[in-house]
Amino acid sequence: MTPAPCHCSIKPDGPAEPEGVDRRAFVQKFAAACAAGLPVVLGVVGVPGASGQTADGQKYDPGMHYYGMGVDPAKCIGCGRCVNACKTENDVPRTEGTFNTWVERYVIRQDGEVEVDSPDGGMEGFPAATEETTIRKSFFVPKLCNHCANPPCVQVCPVGATFITRDGVVLVDEDYCIGCRYCIQACPYGARWFKAEKKVAAKCTFCYHRITKGLVPACVEACPTQARIFGEVEGRATPLARFIRFNDIQVLKPSLNTRPKVYYANLDGEVR
Repeated sequence: MTPAPCHCSIKPDGPAEPEGVDRRAFVQKFAAACAAGLPVVLGVVGVPGASGQTADGQKYDPGMHYYGMGVDPAKCIGCGRCVNACKTENDVPRTEGTFNTWVERYVIRQDGEVEVDSPDGGMEGFPAATEETTIRKSFFVPKLCNHCANPPCVQVCPVGATFITRDGVVLVDEDYCIGCRYCIQACPYGARWFKAEKKVAAKCTFCYHRITKGLVPACVEACPTQARIFGEVEGRATPLARFIRFNDIQVLKPSLNTRPKVYYANLDGEVR
């Protein structure tokens, strides 16, 4: 059988090769990916949970779904349960800078000054704000991979290891990832990190191993105030569709045209 044509490309003006990347391994993996027609293969192979069954015993069909998440900052209390649940469910190291999801606190002073903090990603909650009399308002904003419909991380990956599933989830195939970190640099939301022990890029997966079985992501399940809503973006009368319909919805950095699928309700203009 003639292999599928290679759709991979390395842009001549792309980032310099990061320190620690084995050039020979890079070339070998890239050549193997091209020979295998990687973008075609990845639509079926390497998707965790794609062959699973839903809770009612039906075989999961990714073509029947298109997922997104809604976030209501007004309901977030900064407890950090979502962060802890994600780390436990997805075996994310409890070290600095390794977060699939995190929570930021925005403090807006009377003089208009904006302070943003996220100690340990909000994993253990937040200390009391200082000089409370000078605070005009404060609120919490959960953040995660936006699972963009037009993701720059997919565009820059030289071997197609980062890809979009048919149900709209952006994933990383660890078997193909060469650890070049181009996707980490390309993500405008800071939603990726480097898994040192495996030398691959990592990120939120919407708990793909759960949603293909009819469950919600761990962060959604753990939220005590229902600040996160997961489900179908369109086509059905789902909680997420109603959330989008009945709220003033914003996405992060809309000018970049990444078409995020994490939707925020009544988001303050200071949030970036």
